Amino acid sequence: MEFGLQFIDLTEQTRLLGQVAPTLEALRADVELVHAGEISKPVRELAPIAVRAQELATRCTQQLADLSTSQYAVMKDGHNNLAELAEASAQVSLAAAMCTLAIHTRTEVLLYEDADKTPAASRRVLNDAAERMNASAKAYRALAQRLSRRLASAAAQREDQQLIDHALVDAGVSTSPSVAARPAASPPCPSPATRPAAPRTL
Repeated sequence: MEFGLQFIDLTEQTRLLGQVAPTLEALRADVELVHAGEISKPVRELAPIAVRAQELATRCTQQLADLSTSQYAVMKDGHNNLAELAEASAQVSLAAAMCTLAIHTRTEVLLYEDADKTPAASRRVLNDAAERMNASAKAYRALAQRLSRRLASAAAQREDQQLIDHALVDAGVSTSPSVAARPAASPPCPSPATRPAAPRTL
């Protein structure tokens, strides 16, 4: 589409949205498990969680980019849904960064004499990360359910199709032209007249 609206498979996008919540809940459980301990080996305990969280954050950001340029953006409440998705995606990214920060706050005792030698600072950071993961999981679950309900409703699909059509018209993207609007086809060139064969002379 000339103005950037890409038509994508929203059923697949619903599935992807639905996968984020359980993934976040699993990450949160691992964060809480580390939070409950002494965090005596912060890199070994937290680096795998941070990597998984960062990978998830990248996928969330990519899906946000895909949906923001798709028909999802012009469906009913599309802009509000995208704003909510952007916030949830940002929270996932922040949670991932906090898992990495929790490593630093526990290992900075190796660098600074006045650093906190207890895991208290890391626990505070991990608690914040877990809260963000929990809030984001709820947001993603709600977004997935909302989109699933619209795709399952014939009336909602008709309403959304009208909104998409209006968006195309407003952007100056024409639908298939009518027969009257198409240029008339040029008439075929007449073939040259066939001359009769000359009589054979004996």
